Parts: sequence; structure tokens; C-alpha cells
Amino acid sequence: MKKILLVAIMAIASVAYVNAQPRAIGANLGGGLGFSYQHGFGESNMLDVDVHLPLIGLFSSKYGVGANITYDWIDPFNAPVPWNNKGEWHWYMGVGGAGGMYSFADTWWYAGVAGHIGIEYDFWFPFQLSLDWRPSFGVSNWNGKMGFDLNGLYGIQLGIRYKF
Repeated sequence: MKKILLVAIMAIASVAYVNAQPRAIGANLGGGLGFSYQHGFGESNMLDVDVHLPLIGLFSSKYGVGANITYDWIDPFNAPVPWNNKGEWHWYMGVGGAGGMYSFADTWWYAGVAGHIGIEYDFWFPFQLSLDWRPSFGVSNWNGKMGFDLNGLYGIQLGIRYKF
């Protein structure tokens, strides 16, 4: 009975811990439209998931879907942004993976590593604005031909997110 009670208390505590972490959901614009989800781990780390769709004909002739997942450090090297007035400024950087499929008729896919560096402003109400650079590079396959993909090095985005 004591073991069951201990397991139940630990399960409730872990669920409360996960739900107490800050999260944000929003959209990114830059070379396409992206949807992002951030899940914080304490005050200095977060997981950032970004799913993006290139804008057809405007900035790119590609269509399809891609994703970046990065583990980010907030204010790394203990160097916060020095100007904080009503809201808070933070910068972050991280590493992770990227992948996607474009031009479905031509069967072009890519997979590789991704980086993430950016600055964000957290308002005093539950919104934040960010400017991110999400470089990625790796291997690609276009109609059976393997190659090195550098198309992700130009991923600058402006984002807005709702924090909950």
C-alpha cells in the first residue's frame, strides 16, 4: 500500500512539474509561414519545434513541408540582454535536427542538423516577439540523386507567440 501511495504521489508531482513549465505557441514569417511551439525547462532551457511551409512563388519556387526541432539555451553564457524595461529581452541559441519534403512531384527530401539563434521580447502580457535565424544543412535526395543541402542557411524569421 505504501508503494502504491508513493508512486501516486510521484506521478502527480511529475505531472504538476511538467504543466508548470512555460510554453508558447505562435507563427513565424520569413521565406514561408511557420508554426512554432516552445516548451520551457526551467528558466534557462527550452525545446523549440518549428513546422514551416514555403511561400510558393513569392520567396521560393518550392512547396512542401519542413520541420526544425532544437534544444535552446536562454541567455547562454550568463549574458542577458542589458536593456529590460517593462517587458523582458532574452537571447537564445540551440542545436537540433531538421527535415522535410519539398516538390512532391519531384520527390525531394532533406535531413540534417539545425541551429537556432535569436532574440525575443516578452511583453508584460502573455505575448512575445522574436527574430530568429534557423540555419540548417545536411543531405538531400532529389529524384534519386543524393547531394548536400545548403538551402536552410537563409532561414531568418520574425515570430509572434502566445505564452501560456
